[in-house]
Amino acid sequence: MNTENEKVKVLIIGSGPAGYTAAIYLSRANLTPVLYEGLQPGGQLTITTDIENFPGYPQGVSGFEMMTHLKTQAERFGTVIRAGIATKTDLSTYPFKITIDNNKIIETEALIIATGATAKYLGLPDETKYMGSGVSACATCDGFFYRGKDVAVVGGGDTACEEAIYLAGLCNKVYMIVRRDQLRASKVMQNRVQKTNNIEILWEHQVKGLFGDGGVEGAILWKKKDTPQQEEVNIKIDGFFLAIGHQPNSAIFAEYIETDPIGYIKTIPGSSKTNIEGVFACGDVQDPTYRQAVTAAGSGCMAAIDTERWLNEK
Repeated sequence: MNTENEKVKVLIIGSGPAGYTAAIYLSRANLTPVLYEGLQPGGQLTITTDIENFPGYPQGVSGFEMMTHLKTQAERFGTVIRAGIATKTDLSTYPFKITIDNNKIIETEALIIATGATAKYLGLPDETKYMGSGVSACATCDGFFYRGKDVAVVGGGDTACEEAIYLAGLCNKVYMIVRRDQLRASKVMQNRVQKTNNIEILWEHQVKGLFGDGGVEGAILWKKKDTPQQEEVNIKIDGFFLAIGHQPNSAIFAEYIETDPIGYIKTIPGSSKTNIEGVFACGDVQDPTYRQAVTAAGSGCMAAIDTERWLNEK
């Protein structure tokens, strides 16, 4: 294994709105951060449809274009941006040691984790086929594009109920596709769903596939799959929303950093500080609640300011 060591002052892992915003602030403070883009350069926004809810873009902007703007802005002030994935960490000694692509070790005085979270998918080929053309994992991001149309939400937990209620305020009809014969969601959320007239729950249904010419036009479902009553059902929809959870990309830090049971990094409330001094977290990797570009960017700003102050105090 060809290992080489490099010493840096601040290392940022991840390149979504949180990582890039942290980089903009730190580079303007003359700290010349080094940022590794990770598995998905630009983060989840690069696979979303147009973004219309980020302040400052009255006409909307594609996720890819917005991330390109943020990257250019960070580079303009001196951020060193590199392709590469953090594959191993050692936060037990100082400076911290992060291995990139299994062969390069970076020693850093301060670390910002902005690795994001990955939406869970059913694993159907059609999800990939129609990604950005009817398939979404974020109702608040993409619901607006389906005003007055019929959509489906997959899932039976609190997130699925929240997404369905949100979409019901915009769409003509919302189907909830629920695998079991009951919702996993809290009683409060269940009651809200049942009181919403244009939500129809399809109990004991599972998704077989999607169909449509160039975009989603409908879903093929199994009703009571693997039982004598099994039948195939088609529904006409324009949008297909997955609400079966997110997986925060925190596994390589889990040995050292405190997380909640799902894996979201715990930060000290009102800050980006983790349980290890000098290690900060921002964006979706520490945010199970909002998961928006604008909140991720805000938390990236917090991480940069917390980092700068911590380094100054040292």
